[in-house]
Amino acid sequence: MADKPIRVLLVDDHQVVRRGLRTFLEVQDDIEVVGEAADGAEGVARAEELHPDVVLMDVKMPGTDGIDALKRLRELGNPARVLIVTSFTEQRTVVPALRAGARGYVYKDIDPDALAGAIRSVHAGHVLLQPEVAGALLAEDDHGGGTGRGGTLTEREREVLGLIADGRSNREIARALVLSEKTVKTHVSNILMKLDLADRTQAALWAVRHGLTR
Repeated sequence: MADKPIRVLLVDDHQVVRRGLRTFLEVQDDIEVVGEAADGAEGVARAEELHPDVVLMDVKMPGTDGIDALKRLRELGNPARVLIVTSFTEQRTVVPALRAGARGYVYKDIDPDALAGAIRSVHAGHVLLQPEVAGALLAEDDHGGGTGRGGTLTEREREVLGLIADGRSNREIARALVLSEKTVKTHVSNILMKLDLADRTQAALWAVRHGLTR
């Protein structure tokens, strides 16, 4: 078990929301709030400065919104995992956020203990979606989201994809499937190519949509 607490950055344009999140999270033994930001641009700057493990990000903010901030963090290669915490439930908001690199999407009415659990889950490498969010992704597939592409995957590639969605590294996947890391890397590359995906996060989300998680 890690000795260091999970370093969290809060990005929300409502001070009362940030204050409420900080008050709750600061009583968690394994979570440390390292900073706050009032919009996406400030959030990106603070993430680069403070090196948080997890960023709690709202979607709709004045100026640079959460989705643009996500894209900028990806461009910068910032390793922080972003958990969207928002009141917006529309599919047109959910899907772009996940495509931009969010590792999870929960609503602001989430139970506080469940939020702490979500932070721990995202930090551990898992993709976390509330049931309504998963439903939005499935609805996107029903309207032409590419459900047929999974048929091109081999059984081994589907196994690898399921383990990616579980947050496993290439080394862990290699150990679980008794393969070399080089072979796993080849499988991952093939999966991304066949599904026309940009990275492991998108692959994990695809697996969640199509029921390949354990």
